[in-house]
Amino acid sequence: MATEVRVPTLGESVSEATVATWFKKPGDAVAVDEMLCELETDKVTVEVPSPVAGILAEIVAPEGGTVGPDALLAQIDETGAAAAPRDATTGAAQPATDETADRGMPKMAGKTVDVMVPTLGESVTEATVATWFKKVGDAVAQDEMLCELETDKVSVEVPSPVAGVLAEILAEEGATVDAKARLAIITEGAAGGSTGGAGPGDAPVSDPDKRLEQADMVNSPGAGPEQLTPRSDIEDAPSAKRAMAESGVSRDQLQGSGRDGRVMKEDVARGAAAPTPAATPAPAPRAPSSAEDSHREERVRMTRLRATIARRLKDAQNTAAILTTYNEVDMSGIMELRSAYKDQFEKKHRVKLGFMSFFVKACCHALKEVPEVNAEIDGGDIVYKNFVHMGVAVGTPNGLVVPVVRDADQLSFADIEKQIAELGLRARDGKLTMADMQGGSFTISNGGVYGSLMSSPILNPPQSGILGMHKIQDRPVVVGGQIVIRPMMYLALSYDHRIVDGKGAVTFLVRVKEALEDPRRLLMDL
Repeated sequence: MATEVRVPTLGESVSEATVATWFKKPGDAVAVDEMLCELETDKVTVEVPSPVAGILAEIVAPEGGTVGPDALLAQIDETGAAAAPRDATTGAAQPATDETADRGMPKMAGKTVDVMVPTLGESVTEATVATWFKKVGDAVAQDEMLCELETDKVSVEVPSPVAGVLAEILAEEGATVDAKARLAIITEGAAGGSTGGAGPGDAPVSDPDKRLEQADMVNSPGAGPEQLTPRSDIEDAPSAKRAMAESGVSRDQLQGSGRDGRVMKEDVARGAAAPTPAATPAPAPRAPSSAEDSHREERVRMTRLRATIARRLKDAQNTAAILTTYNEVDMSGIMELRSAYKDQFEKKHRVKLGFMSFFVKACCHALKEVPEVNAEIDGGDIVYKNFVHMGVAVGTPNGLVVPVVRDADQLSFADIEKQIAELGLRARDGKLTMADMQGGSFTISNGGVYGSLMSSPILNPPQSGILGMHKIQDRPVVVGGQIVIRPMMYLALSYDHRIVDGKGAVTFLVRVKEALEDPRRLLMDL
């Protein structure tokens, strides 16, 4: 089945474009969204992606041609068989050569198996394809990771259901898929191509960097892989050539802004407008234009997780009346207790005794006295929680996540340390599930691990309170009328002033301070 490739929307008041460069030629295999050609208008450069996977059967508009909106550019054969190339002069079809016949998709026999989106979790309806670890034509083992998906809250790895060859990728990187979508097709039991690099007949490369790398390399007849040399025949845009001829601007005066340094029409306009350098000493450097700055920028699409974090934090600021109260705690008592018992604790419970279990216990103790800090607003109601599901903020390479230690008020020090260690490890490995991060009633965030001395944490909606821990630092303090050096930490409680009054917030923080400075109070419920 032939699919037409047409000129995309060029923008308001733009009536035509020039075909600047074709990145593919008839007979080449193309992947979905792989760049086919580049168009130039008076204002912008437009890349034209392939709408389907298949073989580029025919180029209708050659380089240098002028085309209007929605004009036919090319034909793609989705069946994988290339159409006979046409004679450039007569337009008549020419017999296919062995070379063009062999450029199709790899032929593989065997049962085909669909790779589906795995279970994403309750209330999650879609995900974004973040990374493909394999490309079309690669051999895969059963349960080998094929790709990684991102949802609003977690990353999900997709394993191969069978052993075979990745025959087709249906959802490219960056695509949004629903919970029941097909991601790829695997030919079960087939043998994959060699890992030594793709040849002319291999499957299309899905990674943009590798496509560019392959496009920029040419192989002389009979040359082996070690004889690949960089391409040196980069053509400037046809419209740029005409503009150079009309304006008298020399090619060596210009710096190309197009792909691979190709000179575009707007580069010529900038060069023509620039004053001719004088033979006198060079003037002071001018500020770079926005076009020049763009070459030193990197634009990366925001991940779904990062976008969700941004939206939720901004929603918290827009909705809650966030206020922060501060205090400081002398950590001597906890440090002495930990030093005295840490070896016995680890030997018995097979987990290290850290500071987090003390803070979790201290907060659970304070929340009993000030329950509104553990509550949330639901419409016109205040929902008080007779339990503590403690969220513990964890920084990961993909962003901040908040796994939940459930019923923390009923757990021992050892149980809390074990759960925090396990959740932290799973967070860093991207293995957290939706259930791990739902239902928290209060949150602790430890900016001190990064060296933060003081901060105002933002609420984790719909919660009404969050405690910020900070760096432990030796500071001079007055104890019994004497100046002494103590390990001190600033504490910050951000709270929703709509349901938590200042008195309650201060009382909560004072109770946390008292419990941390004298951990024996936790044992006696004081």
